[in-house]
Amino acid sequence: MSIFNRLESNVRGYCRSFPTTFTKAQNATLHDEAGNKYIDFLAGAGTLNYGHNNPKLKEKLIEFLERDGMLHGLDMQTDAKAHFLEVFEKLILSPLELDYKVQFTGPTGTNAVEAALKLARKVTGRTNVISFTNGFHGVSLGSVAATGNSHFRDAAGTPLNNVTFMPYYGYMGSNMDTLEYFEAILKDSSSGLDLPAAVIVETVQGEGGVNVASSEWLQQLETLCQEHGILLIIDDIQVGCGRTGNFFSFEKAGIVPDIVTLSKSLSAYGLPMSLVLMKSELDQWKPGEHNGTFRGNNLAFVSATEAIELYWSDYRFAREVLRKGALIQNRLEEIAESVNDVELEVRGTGMIWGLACQECPALPEKISAAAFERGLIIETSGTDSHVLKFLPPLTIEDDQLLQGLNIVADSLEAVFNDENTLKELGLVHAD
Repeated sequence: MSIFNRLESNVRGYCRSFPTTFTKAQNATLHDEAGNKYIDFLAGAGTLNYGHNNPKLKEKLIEFLERDGMLHGLDMQTDAKAHFLEVFEKLILSPLELDYKVQFTGPTGTNAVEAALKLARKVTGRTNVISFTNGFHGVSLGSVAATGNSHFRDAAGTPLNNVTFMPYYGYMGSNMDTLEYFEAILKDSSSGLDLPAAVIVETVQGEGGVNVASSEWLQQLETLCQEHGILLIIDDIQVGCGRTGNFFSFEKAGIVPDIVTLSKSLSAYGLPMSLVLMKSELDQWKPGEHNGTFRGNNLAFVSATEAIELYWSDYRFAREVLRKGALIQNRLEEIAESVNDVELEVRGTGMIWGLACQECPALPEKISAAAFERGLIIETSGTDSHVLKFLPPLTIEDDQLLQGLNIVADSLEAVFNDENTLKELGLVHAD
C-alpha cells in the first residue's frame, strides 16, 4: 500500500479504517489482494443498496457499451435519459401522485443540495435556511454551511453564513418538543431569526448517528413550513432509494416535500448520479443557471432505469427490506442486552441501524476495528463516532446478514475480553 501513502492526499478517510487493497466485489462480499473475504456492512456509505456488481444491472450496462451508446452528453437529450425519465415517472412518481419536475445536477450529492438551496433562495427571494443539529448535507461550501459537524465545518476556511440550526427530533430529550421551540422563534419578531427560504432535513440522520425522526414530527414540520411560506427540502441522498423500506424515506410520514435531493444509490451501481425533484411551480430556473459538465452520465441512467424496473415495479422488494430490517433490529437488541459493562442503544429503521454508546464514545471504533480483523466492513457515525452504523446492501442474503451481525457480537466480546483495550477505554471489566 506504499503507493497510497506516498502519493495520495492525507484527506483520504475510509481506507484508514480498512487498511487493505480490495480487488473484487459481488453483492455483499469484498475480496482483497491477499485473498481475504469481507462482508460489507458499509455499501459505499449507502451508494450500493443493490449490492456490488449486480449481475442484472451489469448486463444492461455491457449491452449499452457494446452498442456504443451515448456515454457523455452534457444535458442533451439521449435515449438513455428519456427511458429513465419514463420509468421514473411511471413506477416512482405516478403511484405516489407526485407532481415533480426533475433536475439533473452535477453527479455528487452535495451538488444536488447546492442546487436545492440555490433554487429555494431564488424562488423565495430570501437567503436564510434552517438546518438541524447533527445534520449532514455535504462538504462543498453551501452544503457544509448546512452541516452540523465541526469536523467538516472547520475545514471550510471561510465563514459559513445564511444557515440557522434548530434542534432535531429528540435532540433536547424526549420531553422537549423541538418544533414547538422552532415555531416560537418563527412567530417572535424579536427572536433574531430571519424568515427562512427553506428548511432542509433528513428523515433519518445517517452520518449524524442514525437519528430517526418520527412521522408525527415530520408532519408537524411540513405544516409549520406551509403556514410560514417556507419551502421544505428533504435530503434523501443516503436514506432514499429503498433504505428505509420505501423508495423515498418520507413516504411513511405521508408528507410531500417541496424539493427532494437524491444521489448515492440512485444509479444503483455506484456510478455518479444526482438529481433534484421540485414541485412544478418551483421550476423557475433559467436555462443553464445551475450548470455542470457531468449532468449526463448515461451509464448511470441505464443502471438506474433497470434497478427501478427490477425492484420497484411492485412491493415485494420493499417488504424484503422491512423483513431484513427486523432481523437486524432483533439481533442488535440481543447484543445490547447481553452487555453489562456499558449501555448500548439500538436505533434505526428499515435497513439503516445504529448501536450507540453515549457513555463510552470510543467503543464503536474499537468494535469496528475488531470486526475488520474478523472479516466485516462496518463504520461509525455520529458525534465523536459514538455509533456503530449498519448499512448493508439491501440485497444481502439472510445467512450473510446474520453472519455479519454475529461478527459484531464476537467483536464486542473480544473488546471486553481485552484488558488493555478496557483500560484505554476507561472501562472496568465486569466480573
